[in-house]
Amino acid sequence: MTRHRRTLTVVLVAVVALILGATSPPAWAKKRVVSFSIAKVFFEYNSTPNDLGVHVFLDGEDWKELRIVNPNGRTIFEVEGHGPYRDFGMTELFFEGAEPNLADVPLEELLARFPAGDYKLIGRTVDGSRIVATATLTHAIPAGPSNLAAALTPPNTLVISWDAVTAPPPGFPAEPIHIVGYQVIVGTFQVTVPATTLNVTVSPEFVSSLASGQQPFEVLAIEAGGNQTITEGSFTKP
Repeated sequence: MTRHRRTLTVVLVAVVALILGATSPPAWAKKRVVSFSIAKVFFEYNSTPNDLGVHVFLDGEDWKELRIVNPNGRTIFEVEGHGPYRDFGMTELFFEGAEPNLADVPLEELLARFPAGDYKLIGRTVDGSRIVATATLTHAIPAGPSNLAAALTPPNTLVISWDAVTAPPPGFPAEPIHIVGYQVIVGTFQVTVPATTLNVTVSPEFVSSLASGQQPFEVLAIEAGGNQTITEGSFTKP
């Protein structure tokens, strides 16, 4: 090859490199990766009817599509916004999976369908950024609060109490149980208390608003991993 041709080849390579460099976006222009601020996947067990299901709660800014991938790499949930939801995005999302009775769907089958481990939440925001999070699902499912009592004294003083939860329900995985709180629900009245609290006084003003007759209530035990178990009770208002 002559010197003239070698020089021309070098010049052409340099020009191509300059063109590619001019058209390729700089590193700072690439879409960013953001995180969901909240990402939870957890079991909810209702010990009274013996129902078990998996719920999801997440929060993130202006996402338009989302999928959830289980620890085995399988996509188990997928959603995409259309129309204004695709243009403006979404933020919070909470949904409850169906809660089959364990007499109909054996516990072992349900746990196998929702293996313990890290669940990946992978989405896209309206500006094209990736939005991600990891939620850990455990099989540490607490027993339901036992020995529920609802003491109603005139005129409208209601105290709901229960025994501490320290173990899983019979037949469930023998995982250590660490209760972080309890939740009491009476109609629209709802309060969450620390694990050291085993009774709640319901607002007298709220009790006075209830109709006469039997009134249902629930007490939930909340485990450190996020799983929770409900026990149902009732009291009679004169």
